[in-house]
Amino acid sequence: MQIRQIAIYGKGGIGKSTIAANISAALAEKGLRVMLVGCDPKRDSTMTLVGGKQLPPLLELLKDKRKLSLGEVVFEGFKGVLCVEVGGPEPGIGCAGRGLILAFRTLEELGAFEQPLDFIIYDVPGDVVCGGFAVPMREGFAREVYIVTSGEYLSLYAANNICRGVRRINARLGGIICNSRRVPREKEIVEMFTQAVKSRVVGFVPWDPIVPKCELQGKTVIEGAPDSEQAEIYRNLATNILKNKELVVPSPIQFTELRVFMKKFMGEYARE
Repeated sequence: MQIRQIAIYGKGGIGKSTIAANISAALAEKGLRVMLVGCDPKRDSTMTLVGGKQLPPLLELLKDKRKLSLGEVVFEGFKGVLCVEVGGPEPGIGCAGRGLILAFRTLEELGAFEQPLDFIIYDVPGDVVCGGFAVPMREGFAREVYIVTSGEYLSLYAANNICRGVRRINARLGGIICNSRRVPREKEIVEMFTQAVKSRVVGFVPWDPIVPKCELQGKTVIEGAPDSEQAEIYRNLATNILKNKELVVPSPIQFTELRVFMKKFMGEYARE
């Protein structure tokens, strides 16, 4: 079976890491072999899979100029999920692109991607305005992209930018994940946007206080509250991604179209 390599993008703070970690846990719970690669300098992608710990960042280890072993950079988490934190330059210092390329090449040389795996999931910060954050797509590590958004204007603005990057790099969009911010008529807003960019919604994740509660315990919802409705929502999302074969080149809309769309929608809401 060919390894599914997917990248999860979205506006900063939209909940990509929470989504990525819970998807990883849900897939591993099904018996699939999963690696989660955190590409954020904050090193928070894998924390809830390894008991709340921060893993050593690969880019920091490379500064020692010594030969690394696989066990120094790849750690086993919940249900056997293999966890890697790439790390990155401090804010305002260095280039994310060069760092990510170096990190991915090092993982290749160490044989990280030669292990028996079904999924490699890349949790990537921000949108692709910075070319460095497009590395997983541009360098061919992940050609299947999922975008996390809410119904908020700036989140959709970032999602549209990411669609533009996916199209430019000739990657494929697997779909949109709505991570709810409790915006009025949020499902409808995200579904209409998704149709406009010629994609589909693969999951709607409602806000639930069980999520931060589990994160404070250093756990995903899949581990910390396995019988909760929220855990089942993450499992369904993971199943949708597992079964998904509808990968498309998105059609981003113009900035002015997005503004008109949101103004009209919010105007209709205000009149109700």
